[in-house]
Amino acid sequence: MVVIGKKKYEAGEATQFLTRKQALKKLQLSLNEFRRLCIIKGIYPREPRNRKRAQKGDTRIKILYHKKDIQFLMHEPIIWKLRDYKIFARKVGRAKALRDFKEMKRYLKNHPTIKLDHIVKERYPTFIDALKDLDDCLTLCFLFSTFPSMPHIPRDQSILCRRLTVEFMHAVIYAKALRKVFISIKGYYYQAEIKGQTITWIVPHQFGFEPQKKSEVDFKMMSTFVEFYIIMLGFVNYRLYHTLNLYYPPKFSSVGTSEQALVDAGAFASERISALNVPLVTLTPGVQAEEEVEIDTFTENDAAKIDEIKAEYEKIKKLKTLFKGLKFYINREVPRESLVFVIRCFGGEVSWDKLLFVGSTFDVNDETITHHIVDRSSMDNQYLSRYYIQPQWIFDCINARELLPVEKYLMGCKLPPHLSPFSDPRRNQEYIPPEERALMDPEYRLNYAQEDDEMDDDSEVEKGTEEDETKDEDNEDNNHMSDEAEEKGEEDEDEEEPEVVVEKSKKKAEKSVIEDSKETERLQKKKKMKVKSGKIVKEDPYEKSRQESQEFRLREKLVPNKYRKLYKSMKEGKKDRMKEIWLKRKKRRLHEESEVAKRKQLRKAQKKAAANA
Repeated sequence: MVVIGKKKYEAGEATQFLTRKQALKKLQLSLNEFRRLCIIKGIYPREPRNRKRAQKGDTRIKILYHKKDIQFLMHEPIIWKLRDYKIFARKVGRAKALRDFKEMKRYLKNHPTIKLDHIVKERYPTFIDALKDLDDCLTLCFLFSTFPSMPHIPRDQSILCRRLTVEFMHAVIYAKALRKVFISIKGYYYQAEIKGQTITWIVPHQFGFEPQKKSEVDFKMMSTFVEFYIIMLGFVNYRLYHTLNLYYPPKFSSVGTSEQALVDAGAFASERISALNVPLVTLTPGVQAEEEVEIDTFTENDAAKIDEIKAEYEKIKKLKTLFKGLKFYINREVPRESLVFVIRCFGGEVSWDKLLFVGSTFDVNDETITHHIVDRSSMDNQYLSRYYIQPQWIFDCINARELLPVEKYLMGCKLPPHLSPFSDPRRNQEYIPPEERALMDPEYRLNYAQEDDEMDDDSEVEKGTEEDETKDEDNEDNNHMSDEAEEKGEEDEDEEEPEVVVEKSKKKAEKSVIEDSKETERLQKKKKMKVKSGKIVKEDPYEKSRQESQEFRLREKLVPNKYRKLYKSMKEGKKDRMKEIWLKRKKRRLHEESEVAKRKQLRKAQKKAAANA
């Protein structure tokens, strides 16, 4: 009997993967339609364990998809809509070629449309799942909201992105969910906490749009992602507004007809909403949807962790009302939208010039304004009842979770470094500036290069403390010496005892030599059993470091041969990082020394000028 086994590449990984060409043939779609379908359904290429085996012996690198993913796509109703699009395009093209415009208008009126609602529900069964995957959605929607009309980006898509992002910002303002802010060259980094989920997104700066080359950015593919993200963000906004007891689409309280008569109702409403300075109308008036967080003490057995969680909760509760009771006025040259969003998220009131944009609530002449945000070196008309600060003060206060002193942020002052709150405080082998260390650890004191007099006073104090320490050490050494002398005296007394016993034994002469030897052995044992005070031994640091390095070299020899090259590369990388840290510290030290020298020269010049005067 002959047993026939399976042939090569008929089982295992060879049957689990399909190339992109095979997937297109199986689905009967074009490459563009296949890409669009994969983006909408969230299906991406897979990397097999053994590429040669998965490609049936072919060593070339190909794009592979899992067989089950392609079978999952075969049951998608959108495929039929994509085929209807082909038929629709063929019919319109034929009618246009025959110049049958009546038939062409009928086709265009009944063109097929793709609905993605069922895919959003399929990919995100719960609201929490949608919030977890909201980072890329918000970043791309905020980016597209700044785009003008382009060949591959419909104008309606950009307008819808703008509307949905503004609605989301209103929800964050009402929920007071913002936690961190950072300004970089890419734009504004925001981090909010909604339903226990941390969401981070980027909002680009409001600059003039510069068209990109087609080879640099694939706008058509990005537009396909946005096509899905728009539906997803609409679902999220709807659920978010109803959990916050708000109307969706958002509504605001009615205003006077004189202001509304300037524009039509739709444009007026959209501008008022995009101003981010209008309180929205709630579903049930007088009910605030402020959810109290209950800390689950059953999951955490450690009392220290529970106390830490409670302290963090109290800090966040205080952070939500950071700007409560403060009134801000934004000058014309300052970016309006980001500051209004941030200030209102933390309970502050804000306004601007009513000729600049709608939504202004108070004028510049208001005496109750506490902070005037400017971005220029000087102003002609200034009020004594308010601070004239630069915009960075707002963002630094949020990251520090407290109102910082305004002296460093006044108009025309040189600003301190703006540090990112998204850095990991546990990072190792990286240079951490003292300002950032102070942001992570409030107890850490910054070592700024201060004035000459202060530095002299500090050095004198340090010298005095060093002298006191040396005196204390000398006193301790003397005490130890006296203790050792007393111990030596006691030992001498103890040493005299056996001699007296021996003399007595000689005088008596009754005992034998054996008894004398036993007695001496007993006394010697007794002397050894006596407890003596220990002596302080000064540890040699060089010897200690030598032993540690020797032990480390012995441990290195235990590394297996197959990991030896990897270990060497890790050591080289660590050495390069330590060198980089040393260079940055040196650069920082030289910069501070130059700043101190400049201050000295400036002070001397001021003294000379005062003397000459």
